[in-house]
Amino acid sequence: MGRAETINSQVDSSAPIGLFDSGVGGLTVFREIRHSLPDESLIYLGDSARTPYGTKTASTILSYARECANFLVQRKVKLVVIACNTASSVAFQALKDELPCPVVSVIEPAAQEAVRLSPSGRIGLIGTSATIASNAYSNLIQELRPDAQVFSRACPLFVPMVEEGLFSGAIVDLAVDRYLSSLRSSHIDTLILGCTHYPLLKEAIVSYLGEDVRIIDCGRAASAVVRNLLEERELIAPKGSKPQFGYYVTDTGEQFEKFAAPFLGYDSVKAVRVHRL
Repeated sequence: MGRAETINSQVDSSAPIGLFDSGVGGLTVFREIRHSLPDESLIYLGDSARTPYGTKTASTILSYARECANFLVQRKVKLVVIACNTASSVAFQALKDELPCPVVSVIEPAAQEAVRLSPSGRIGLIGTSATIASNAYSNLIQELRPDAQVFSRACPLFVPMVEEGLFSGAIVDLAVDRYLSSLRSSHIDTLILGCTHYPLLKEAIVSYLGEDVRIIDCGRAASAVVRNLLEERELIAPKGSKPQFGYYVTDTGEQFEKFAAPFLGYDSVKAVRVHRL
C-alpha cells in the first residue's frame, strides 16, 4: 500500500489543516489557504514567545519546528504547513520524514513561481538571516534555472517591525531603503518575499522598487500546493462544511488577537495560550 493510500485510510477529509509560524506572519499563509479552500478547518500556532526564529541557530530552529509540528499532529491535522520560511529552510526535510501526515514548505512553491515568472532570471530574495544563510532558495532556483542570478539580502528588522504592527511610515521606509537599495541597483525583475511576515510590508516594498518588479508571495504560492496535494490524496473537505478555526500562541495572545482579527476580516479572534509545547 502506498503512502497516500495509507494516509487516506487513516485520516478524515474533514480533519483540519495545521499551520505554524514564529508569530503573526504565518497568518498571511492562513488567509491565502482560507481564500483558496473555504471549506477547510484550520489550526494555527504562533510561537510568539520565541519569535523571531531568524536569528537562532539551525539546531534551535529545528527543535522549535519539531515541537510546533508535533503540537499540531496531536490535534489530528491532516496536513502541516510550515508557514515560516526560516523553519522551512531548516526543518522541512526532517519534518517530511518524521511526521505521519503530508508537510508543505513555503520555499519550493515560491522558488518555482519566481523561476516561471522572471523574464531575465535576475531574481531578488529577501528573508531572515537564517533563511538567507541556508541558501535553500538560491540552491533550488539554480537547480530549476541554471542561468538565473539570485541577489539575496537578509532583512532582520522586518519581522520585529511587523510583530509591532509597523507596516508603513518613516521607520519602515528607512528600513526598506537600508535593505533593498542594493537589490534596486541590481535591476532585478522579480522579488521573492522569503518570509511570511513580509507581505505585510508589500506596499512599502513595491513603492520603493517600482511596480515593474514582480512580487512573489510565498503564502499564495504555498496555498496552491496545499490544494493540489489535498486533491491528489482525496482529502479535500466536503463541500458545504462548516469550517472551524483554532488559534494558539506560546505567549500572551493580546497582541496576536489585536492584529489577527482585522487582518483576517473577523470581528474577533480568540487565541489559546500554550504554556508548554
